[in-house]
Amino acid sequence: MPDAGEERDNRAFVFLQGPPGPLLHQLALSMRSRGVVVERINICAGDRIDWPEPATNFRGSFRSWPVFFDNFLREHEITDILLFGDCRPYHVTARRLAELRGIRVHVLEEGYLRPHWMTLELGGVNGYSPLNRCSKWFVDHAKRIRPEGFLPPVTASFRRRVRDTARHYIAVHAGAFAYPHYKTHRADPPLIEAAGWIWKSIRSSARARSAKAGMERLGKAPFFLLPLQLSGDYQIRNHSPFPDMPAATSFVLESFAAHADDEVHLLIKAHPLESSFFPWGRFIAKRARQLGIGERVHFIDGGDLNELAGKARGMVCVNSTSATLALAAGTPVCTLGDAIYNVPGLTFGGHLDEFWIDPPEPAEGLYQAFRKVLVDRCLVRGGLASESAVNTLVESMTERLCARVVDQTVESSASAFAK
Repeated sequence: MPDAGEERDNRAFVFLQGPPGPLLHQLALSMRSRGVVVERINICAGDRIDWPEPATNFRGSFRSWPVFFDNFLREHEITDILLFGDCRPYHVTARRLAELRGIRVHVLEEGYLRPHWMTLELGGVNGYSPLNRCSKWFVDHAKRIRPEGFLPPVTASFRRRVRDTARHYIAVHAGAFAYPHYKTHRADPPLIEAAGWIWKSIRSSARARSAKAGMERLGKAPFFLLPLQLSGDYQIRNHSPFPDMPAATSFVLESFAAHADDEVHLLIKAHPLESSFFPWGRFIAKRARQLGIGERVHFIDGGDLNELAGKARGMVCVNSTSATLALAAGTPVCTLGDAIYNVPGLTFGGHLDEFWIDPPEPAEGLYQAFRKVLVDRCLVRGGLASESAVNTLVESMTERLCARVVDQTVESSASAFAK
């Protein structure tokens, strides 16, 4: 087998799990039209229904996955792996085995910048991204990137996303007998999530009224913004010091109670995709009362995050990509976990206790440089929520993946911690 680190015309990809829907299959057809070999391993029945052609099916136990996958890499002379999310159990093993064999791993993920973009990085994403975290490097590199021309917006349909997701997970359950040892990456069973979405839909009017009342209570008081993340998100589970989002919220509330000025309020906003039955409103209200800040803490399930981020005195987040909205508006940001945008001069470098008193604004021009580099190195145009968005994404990913690989990790990693 040729060394996978060497460039060769006959590159061979294996696709592992992707987002629910037709993206990976359409991408395979596009890449094959350019002479690239694309293999596929189905790990569950949902993968199979999203891949309407013959593929290799893994039906063994998770313990047998490493040997199975390593043999597959060797027998098919794989040079590249594409996967969606680098923290899923099967994907963690795949990444480590690829590293041993010198095989490239391309990781697809929801976009660092939203909407209109998806993330596609070589080596890893989020906390595992090899991208440099040195502010000077971003500024210097951005100067060498051509200005971004006009790009038409990427259309999205929530109904389309729901359809693809429902189809995938119905297949996972209906076909469980064919993949009896499948180990899901999701924190909650899909049926519980589905029930949560139904309940969320039923309460949509009540949530809107409650959010409006919360904003009226806040009035024109100065406030800090805490956007909640999903507890099941690997950003929380793998890239933060907290076991879940309630623990992170308690941490923020205690710091706010002890160190924020008395006239300042805290606005906590629910994640738009939150579908769990966790009683966020009651949890936050109770904890705030216990800390003596009940009148200064407000919870809303709704509202315009972009507008709120621009009006806030500062944003506190674990590592949510919503922080990029605040940074774009020049709003100070304090992160509590590992985040791609946690760059000196861009986000606050001290402890949260100090942030409430004197939050510093991002260094002038640094976010613009950071964004330019992200678009150039880490992002692909397109999305998952409409036919046109998927077509755009297929085209963007094909261009990126079929191009000769330039190892961007060397210069990025060399000074990744030079701050």
